[in-house]
Amino acid sequence: MTRRRLLDEHEIDELVEAHPRWRREGDRLVAVFDFADFTAAFAWMTAVALISERLDHHPDWSNSWNHVEVRLSTHSAGGVTDLDRAWVDAVEALELTPRT
Repeated sequence: MTRRRLLDEHEIDELVEAHPRWRREGDRLVAVFDFADFTAAFAWMTAVALISERLDHHPDWSNSWNHVEVRLSTHSAGGVTDLDRAWVDAVEALELTPRT
């Protein structure tokens, strides 16, 4: 299982640089995903739900038609951890890609 070690500022900067869709907002990572339609957004959310279960790490997210906003942090650690990095890496590797 991935540890829950808080990432330092440099590691968070590297993560955001590697995945430009993501930005830091305080003690969490935030990204917006837009898809062609609701079905594509929901298919992506389903795939992400399986990743979340596998990692036992679940995002705060919202969906409106083709738009999904994700807010991610490790609440128990008080910020962004190795677990968040593993989650972002896995989600960004999905082949169900958004429009933007």
